[in-house]
Amino acid sequence: MQTARSITVTAAASLTAVLDLGAKSSLGSTYLAAHFPGVNNTTVWADPDSGSHIEFAGFEHFARTAERGLFDFLFLAEGLRLREHKGQVFDQDVVGRPETASVLSALAAVTTHIGLTGTFNSTFNEPYDLARTLATLDRVSGGRAAWNVVTSHNAFTGANFRRGGYLDGADRYRRAADFVSLARTLWESHRGSDGSFDWHSDFFDVHGTFPVPETPQISPVIFQAGDSDEGRDFAARHAEVIFSAHTEAEDRKAFRTDIDQRLAAVGRRPDSLKIYPGISVILGDTDAEAQERYREVRHAQVHGPGAIAFLEQVWGRDLSGYDPDGPLPDVGPDLDNADITRGRVRHEKDYGAVARRWRALAEEKNLSIRELVTEVSGRGGTLIGTPAQVAAKFDDLTQQRAVDGFIVVPHITPGGLDEIVDRVVPELQDRGVYRTSYAGSTTLRDNLDLPAYNHSTSQEASA
Repeated sequence: MQTARSITVTAAASLTAVLDLGAKSSLGSTYLAAHFPGVNNTTVWADPDSGSHIEFAGFEHFARTAERGLFDFLFLAEGLRLREHKGQVFDQDVVGRPETASVLSALAAVTTHIGLTGTFNSTFNEPYDLARTLATLDRVSGGRAAWNVVTSHNAFTGANFRRGGYLDGADRYRRAADFVSLARTLWESHRGSDGSFDWHSDFFDVHGTFPVPETPQISPVIFQAGDSDEGRDFAARHAEVIFSAHTEAEDRKAFRTDIDQRLAAVGRRPDSLKIYPGISVILGDTDAEAQERYREVRHAQVHGPGAIAFLEQVWGRDLSGYDPDGPLPDVGPDLDNADITRGRVRHEKDYGAVARRWRALAEEKNLSIRELVTEVSGRGGTLIGTPAQVAAKFDDLTQQRAVDGFIVVPHITPGGLDEIVDRVVPELQDRGVYRTSYAGSTTLRDNLDLPAYNHSTSQEASA
């Protein structure tokens, strides 16, 4: 019997070889995907066109529109607990999150080509159950499933589960790597002589047989969205697509360079891992109209109560007595109360340094609280202009090889993609940089120009 530790090493080497064989560069072509927000603060709720984040009709409209626009995939975010602020559910965010796999399975029945990407937590799920769920999705969709692997170590999320916040932060990516390797072994187990698996590691001790027959992709496409050193290393070893938060030009280039170096360190080629940053689009019939519309959208996204709540996350104290259109608080942050907001991913660790940086910026530009929040939370990855201008910007970013595609994050759900599909996609097609059909593509790997998966470690895993 072979242990999971030795299996994983062999599996990583095998996967590296497979991902590199025949991998094609997307340089010169623009690729689009779409994000249906489930954990966000970008939605303009007050817009009369803003619809439900829960009713299936909204998901269906979004998916059909993305497929009509020949997008590679749609992406569903998921949180395992509603966000709370100052001890109460934060009702300025999405309040109500349907279970992702069920929604994606239903969307598989009303779409034909578009990839179906879901966020699933590797900390609070079990490999057998999730592998079965994802294999089922890949089978019923004809090979269009993808798994965005996320981790968690906080007790706030863990309180919804029997184990609670049991996992040390240092172990979350170790468990994730073990989880993915075991899931792949399960998906490949039918290649063994008797279809069985036998896995023993620090995190899992399982054996048996896997009930779902081998699926069109064998393994769903693996996504990753973490930006820590551990997250980047995990992506370099295991992922095929990164949902990147790096939107500014220099950040994009630096991120690409860093990822390429990590790929080289584990023997993978740069084109074996696609980078898709999130990006927003604001259109107008003229550039001036688009700029004015952008200002209106940002003002609606950063309303008064939202600006105060955003600042409270860093200040760690109740600031409801302050005027959002007035100056920053005259008191400093309470650094011992960093958990005033729970359920949000924290990219900043030193809130004292953040507060000092924000105060200096506010003083330099004479910004109110709302103006400061608008500036520091602004999405650098927003393309603003006429349809032709936005298409040109998409093309230029692609030609720089800073990215492989873009995940469009609309500010209105579910109709936020309609204008992009109707007005920007034709401009891209006229430029000759965007597909005019799915060209016989049958799986998400085809859409992404990824090679066929041929990992072949099941016999070792069940030996």
